[in-house]
Amino acid sequence: MNRSILSVLTAVMAIAVAAHAGSISGKVSGVAGESVVYVDTIAGKTFPAPAEHPVIDQRGLLFQPHITVVLRGTTVEFRNSDNVAHNVFWPSIQQGAKKLPGKNLGTWPQGEKRPFKFDQAGAAALLCNVHPEMAGYIVVSPTPYYVTTDNSGNYKIDGVPDGQYNVVAWHEGAKTQSKAVAVAGDGKADFTLTK
Repeated sequence: MNRSILSVLTAVMAIAVAAHAGSISGKVSGVAGESVVYVDTIAGKTFPAPAEHPVIDQRGLLFQPHITVVLRGTTVEFRNSDNVAHNVFWPSIQQGAKKLPGKNLGTWPQGEKRPFKFDQAGAAALLCNVHPEMAGYIVVSPTPYYVTTDNSGNYKIDGVPDGQYNVVAWHEGAKTQSKAVAVAGDGKADFTLTK
């Protein structure tokens, strides 16, 4: 093997080792059911939005799925599958201690979809002003490193590059919590959330 090829292979292997991806795992306790855990904004890093548009359906007088997690910049399609008119709005997007303005997408009949691009990270309570008993949630992560816990609160976020991060835990009706985590192959963060 000539020296230039060997040099290129060595450089590629060094970059691959330097860009090692690990994981962050742990448990969210103090609350029942699914929570969302994500790596918060990483200074100097932006991530392209996925081309795929997730769908939140209004079916059986419910938002389905009840909790949806997307990367900032994602366009979400809101669909009405019921034979009654539905509305979709969120009063605000909760971003830490800040509340960002919400949005009302209007009211539409069965079979129609309305898209919305979520450019702000945070959590929003989805509501229907035609059916006030309906509620769902969308959590917009600033990074692609996010996961929904299992029903016991266990989680693992794979593919996280080594480094220092702020990790956030969100749960419906609970106070959001964040922790600093170091990833060197693997990192660990447990959360105890309160109402």
